[in-house]
Amino acid sequence: QVQLVESGGGLVQPGSSLRLSCATSGFTFEHYAIGWFRQAPGKEREAVSCISNSDISTDYASSLKGRFTISRDNAKNTVYLQMNSLKPEDTAVYYCAASFVGCRGNQGRYQYWGQGTQVTVSS
Repeated sequence: QVQLVESGGGLVQPGSSLRLSCATSGFTFEHYAIGWFRQAPGKEREAVSCISNSDISTDYASSLKGRFTISRDNAKNTVYLQMNSLKPEDTAVYYCAASFVGCRGNQGRYQYWGQGTQVTVSS
């Protein structure tokens, strides 16, 4: 059974940091790219970042560059999203997803999805 389980979300103040985790099971992790997406209230889900099976990362939102860093640990079948200098506009549900065809901005290219973790940035 394929599972992607996000964790690490929460309520933080502006300027804080969080590290999200995406723990996976049920598929051959090292063959898949893993992407992070987010959906803010009233908005469409958008791509945040992705890391390929060869450890190459891609950032999809220019506003996030330099603040968010994606990484993967193949020994733990887990991908991380380190989020620094958080802003209120980063408030969203964050999802991870797995793609056999590599990193894509098109969400339809991802075969497996997690349930999401809420990140709220507020003072």
